[in-house]
Formats: sequence, structure tokens, C-alpha cells
Amino acid sequence: MSDTVEAIMDATERRIRAAGYSGFSFREVAADVGVKSASVYYHFPTKSALAAAVARRYNARAVEAADAAVLAGQDVVQAWKAIFRRALDDGAKMCLCGSLGATVPDLSPEVVNEVKGFFEAGVASLIAGGLTEQRATQVFATLEGAILMASVHGDAGIFERATEALD
Repeated sequence: MSDTVEAIMDATERRIRAAGYSGFSFREVAADVGVKSASVYYHFPTKSALAAAVARRYNARAVEAADAAVLAGQDVVQAWKAIFRRALDDGAKMCLCGSLGATVPDLSPEVVNEVKGFFEAGVASLIAGGLTEQRATQVFATLEGAILMASVHGDAGIFERATEALD
């Protein structure tokens, strides 16, 4: 992937995490990166294609981080908690797919597929780590809800209190 594509995706991810799907335009992303809008269109012909690519990359990074932590001996729940906590620490921002998921009716099927993929991969990872499907779903929902509440209030302590029982 070229540096320009990475920069476009990074800028888009920041904007989506801060303001959701409607929180970015090609013009704004281009300005963030220091390129012309045509350059964004060259790499991503539609807003949906860009959002889906960003979500796909985000999903892969999250699953890779969880897998690596578990391979290093960390409990799977703690691995996922750390992923959400790092997302929160990155400027008290929402989880990318949580932010997108809040506006599913406004998203193209391509983006919805990537958002669903994130939640399915997270739950599958927790199940692979020994949790039942019910407990894995509960843990993932707790993490998403905790990051949402902490982001809304601008208070990371809320995340800690909401996820304390997961320890």
C-alpha cells in the first residue's frame, strides 16, 4: 500500500472515529493529507469504498493484536479489553466499527459487511479463547458500550469502571 493510500485511510479513520460516517468528505480527507480530492477519488472511487477499506484494515489490526496478545500468554478477554482501551486512549475516540455501526441504515452493504465482520471476528476470537458464545457476546457488548460511554463523557475512568467485572 502506498504512503498516500495509508495517509488517506489514516485521516479517514480519525474522522470516522470522531464523527461517524457522515463526519468525513473526500475534500476534508484530502485537506488532512495535503493532496487534491482527485487523489482520494483515484484510490477510492466512492465514499463507501473508502469507508469499507478503512474498516477492513481496522478489523485486521484488531484481530491481529488480539491474536498476538493471546499467543504471548494474555487472557483473551484482557487482550480485547486492551484493544478497546488503546482506541479510547487515542484521543478518547470511539471504536471505528462502533461508530459506523451506530449508523447502519445509512451505510452501503459493503460497509455494513465490514462492520458486521468486526463484531463477528471479535466474538469468534473470544470463543476461540474459551468463552461461550453468550459470554463472548456479553464481553464484546460491554467493551463497545464502555468505550461509547467513556467517549461521550470524555472520561476514560468510565471505561475502567464499566469493564472492571471483566478482569
